[in-house]
Amino acid sequence: MSETLPLNRAKQNIRLMRRLVLALIVALVFSSCTRSPVRLLPEQDYPIFTDDYKRTSLLQVAESQLRYINSLPSDHTTSVLDKRFTKSQLADSLKLFIRIVRDTPGTLELNKQIKTSFHVFKASGKSDRWFGEMLATGYYEPLFEGSLYPDSTYRYPLYKRPRQLISRQENNTEGKNDTLVGRLDPEGQFIEFWSRSEIETKGYLRGQELVYLKNRFDAFLLHVQGSGRIRLPDETIQTVRFAGHNGHTYNSIGKLLVDENKMTLAEASVPAIRSYLDAYPEDIERVLHHNPRYIFFTWGDSSPPSGSMGVPLTAGRSIAIDRTTLPAELIGYLLTEKPQIDSDGTILKWVPLRRFVMPQDTGAAIKGPGRVDLFLGSGKYSEVAAGNMKQTANLFFLIAKD
Repeated sequence: MSETLPLNRAKQNIRLMRRLVLALIVALVFSSCTRSPVRLLPEQDYPIFTDDYKRTSLLQVAESQLRYINSLPSDHTTSVLDKRFTKSQLADSLKLFIRIVRDTPGTLELNKQIKTSFHVFKASGKSDRWFGEMLATGYYEPLFEGSLYPDSTYRYPLYKRPRQLISRQENNTEGKNDTLVGRLDPEGQFIEFWSRSEIETKGYLRGQELVYLKNRFDAFLLHVQGSGRIRLPDETIQTVRFAGHNGHTYNSIGKLLVDENKMTLAEASVPAIRSYLDAYPEDIERVLHHNPRYIFFTWGDSSPPSGSMGVPLTAGRSIAIDRTTLPAELIGYLLTEKPQIDSDGTILKWVPLRRFVMPQDTGAAIKGPGRVDLFLGSGKYSEVAAGNMKQTANLFFLIAKD
């Protein structure tokens, strides 16, 4: 017995050391994967490239992306890992992609052509998840009731870009230009612009209203979506487009309500937040003012809204990413889920979404390599999908081989 005990202890210590070494290896692999926002994939790790949406919309978004690439300065380059792609390479890559999509009707052949012709990078995803897992959300162009004149029904304004709003360029620590947004104080000093709370409670922008809405939460949602349509009392519909912001950071009110245990993370959605604020109207000002960022609008035409790159967005194809971490000029491929709904707008189930997309937008809430926001267009389906979508996703980027 006296000889067996030390032997057993030694075996236990060896097993413990093996577990510790294995845990350390896993941690090192995980940390190395998350250091870079993208990773070049070997061909055996490529996804199966199928597409679940209209081929016409794919050609439309690819051609609009090509027009954007062609509009860039001649010396423009895009860096991905240690590779630098020129404007010419980016354009040629899109031309090849368009030609393959046009000339390859079959799914199996399309997959073969893409795998043969393109390098594939994968976004690293959220740092607290395994490599590649992202959060996919959706945004849309809402339709709300409004009026050009305030009364007891239409009380919540959308403001024009204020005359007090000033933008200026300033070099950051990396030697690049940052756009700062603010205003001048009475002494002529450049200071930060007013927050949502100050704008809505102090009346600083009185006289610069663009239109008035029926519902306060509707107005807030337009600030989140960035554009929308307004049905006026005479039944005409006018579009409003993004015209600027107040320079403050974006804070999620959904996260606030989850942190306060008003709802769970699984329950947090636009319909759930609306229901909560309808049930507790005394809480609406505190909750909405948690987000100090404020958006200003201008009238638009009937064309689709444009993303931050100035490209008209294509429903179901355009995505918003953080352009400071992920490559915006490459072709995208998104794997996530979309809802199936009935005629009443009730979600029946979630089904796979597999499609080519183009990065054509950004957003204040879209930060880092772990977020992607899919533009869903307008209408009932878009409203339901955008209001509830927070699915796990994988995002890939493609560029033609030499």
